[in-house]
Amino acid sequence: MSLYAIGDLHFSTSVNKPMNIFGDNWDNHEIKIIDSWRLKVKPEDTVLVLGDTSWGINLEEAKSDLDIISELPGQKFFVKGNHDYWWTTVTNLNKLYDNCKFMQTNFYEYGEYAICGGRGWICPNDVKFDSKDEQIYKREENRIRISLEAARKNGYEKIIVVTHYPPTNDKLEESLFTRLYEEYKVEKVIYGHLHGRESFKMGLKGIRNGVEYILASCDYLNFDLIKILD
Repeated sequence: MSLYAIGDLHFSTSVNKPMNIFGDNWDNHEIKIIDSWRLKVKPEDTVLVLGDTSWGINLEEAKSDLDIISELPGQKFFVKGNHDYWWTTVTNLNKLYDNCKFMQTNFYEYGEYAICGGRGWICPNDVKFDSKDEQIYKREENRIRISLEAARKNGYEKIIVVTHYPPTNDKLEESLFTRLYEEYKVEKVIYGHLHGRESFKMGLKGIRNGVEYILASCDYLNFDLIKILD
């Protein structure tokens, strides 16, 4: 049993949203991801899907993309990305597939670990942060806190957090999120959202204050799923 991760699949079966406008490396990116998934992931494994999964603007449009993912090997845990307009409620989404679970304020078990998480948000002092973001930033921190607290109350000491957004601003300064992960002694934080070489520099990586941060957007991984745990 192994744990893998990949973010920002940006599948677009039902809508015309070619990603190669961001570079030739995105040519046939869906095929690259699917091939990597089938090569690496076994039925008993779990894959963390880090948001921006489908370009569909509603569930009807996204369903064909979710169908493809559900048919790939392994259990899947999803968090919401900023482009996942099709995302309805966790309760309704969790009724769609037996092997796909959706996360927001809840958590899921993976062996001795609790997998917690949520969308996250851009952080203060980021170049794109403005007054409208402050309320969402605090709300998203609270949602992840609820997920972490639920895991703690259920006796979990080993915790992995999954988000879409990075845990810091583009200057890699501490945030409500990094302080939260340190408070709950989170082992690993896995996130996506960042695309392109310049953006990759804006993602916190490695260990800071006892927490390991892992960037797993699909182009950063060269469209190849990363193994998180054996």
